[in-house]
Amino acid sequence: MTKIKTLEGRSKAVDDEVVDALAGAIRGEVFREGSAGYDEARTIWNAMVDRRPGLVVRALGASDVRHAVDFARDNGLLMAIRSGGHQIAGHAVADGALLLDLSKMKSVHVDPGARTARVEPGATLGDVDKETQAHALAVPVGVNSTTGIAGLTLGGGFGWITRKHGMTIDNLVSADLVTADGEFVRASKAENADLFWAIRGGGGNFGVVTSFEFQLHPVGPEVLSGLIVHSLDDAPALLRDFRKIADEAEDDLTVWAVLRQAPPLPFLPEEWHGKDVLVFAACYAGDIADAEKAMAPLRALGNPIADVIAPHPFQGWQAAFDPLLTPGMRNYWKSHDFETLSDAAIKIILDAVRNVPDPACEVFIAHVGGAMARVASDATAYPQRSSHFIMNVHTRWEDASKDGACIAWARKLFDAAAPHSVGSVYVNFMPDDEAGRIPGAYGANMDRLAKVKAKYDPKNLFRLNHNIEPAALARAAE
Repeated sequence: MTKIKTLEGRSKAVDDEVVDALAGAIRGEVFREGSAGYDEARTIWNAMVDRRPGLVVRALGASDVRHAVDFARDNGLLMAIRSGGHQIAGHAVADGALLLDLSKMKSVHVDPGARTARVEPGATLGDVDKETQAHALAVPVGVNSTTGIAGLTLGGGFGWITRKHGMTIDNLVSADLVTADGEFVRASKAENADLFWAIRGGGGNFGVVTSFEFQLHPVGPEVLSGLIVHSLDDAPALLRDFRKIADEAEDDLTVWAVLRQAPPLPFLPEEWHGKDVLVFAACYAGDIADAEKAMAPLRALGNPIADVIAPHPFQGWQAAFDPLLTPGMRNYWKSHDFETLSDAAIKIILDAVRNVPDPACEVFIAHVGGAMARVASDATAYPQRSSHFIMNVHTRWEDASKDGACIAWARKLFDAAAPHSVGSVYVNFMPDDEAGRIPGAYGANMDRLAKVKAKYDPKNLFRLNHNIEPAALARAAE
């Protein structure tokens, strides 16, 4: 017998013969606890998540996904879905649940003539960049190459070329999904348009995506990019200058700020290692010939400790922050959206950064706008389309004994900054204790999302996520 948790939270004993029949029906593998592959499947990026699923189904294709969904639905089982396993909330794994593991579905196929890519859900951003940059093409994605493309896309997706080419979801042409009833459907502007609208920001609430089709854009192979490092003592004035530069930047230019203790980077003088610093990270998505002029105001600010802005391969720049976001660390994030980076918010952030509970902790402030801001707020499920600043409190540490102090620090900063925020939040930055913020994440799109959920998943089979309850269930709970 294999015990698996049900949708009602009880434990259900499933006969070994039934599990064996499932294993025989798929191309992939089925893992029970203690079998080879089980621990690999349940281990994800955030080391705070140490959960033991009741059964693992490792899919290799859409047919395997359909078998797993049918198995979960027909037996009333709680099902978690893992693609890249990078989500901060850790919804990819749940104790006792059926874990559908998509991590081996990693194909990336580029059509350079059509400038499109067909990508399976287990691919990472690094996998996508490697294939697209072979043709000097790119789709806007995030800034850590180990992130999974599926979770990033379903939550929205933004990064270094979002101001130029929009969010990841703005470049989604179509997606193939297995819905809660086990049907294989395509979502696009022409097919199942309501579902296509919902998956562009609504997360994994509506089905299991087995393939994404993206529009690509000419980028690189080199871009002018890099870091400018300043003392945190100079940050009050510099962040005010950053605010102005970011708001007035042309679409090709993206500038973000990172505040932390300086890591031992080879280009930093050793005496600065471990000291409080402000780092400007910048990327110009257009011609390098125009980039120097565009970046000149940023590079003229203050007296930097180091300036390593230079032409870099775009693929390499996409992975530049990987050493600071390695798997196996404990992580707890808190995030706010700011319409503007006010002087009061700057002071709150700087006061917190001077008292980080661990050297791996940081605060980054991303500025988004440009092409992303020219999309209507109701055009996709992701609603926050204004040009704005996104603060993410990256609380990272290794020693479990620091859990209380690190989480408390993040929450204190979050609470102090809340009066200066607009109330919305990027769903991919939400930890697992923020269910109450989901209406704020979707704003005026929330009711429409609940109706689409009711159409495609009326019994809320796909609930291990930042959950949008089906409209009928939501009304019953009121």
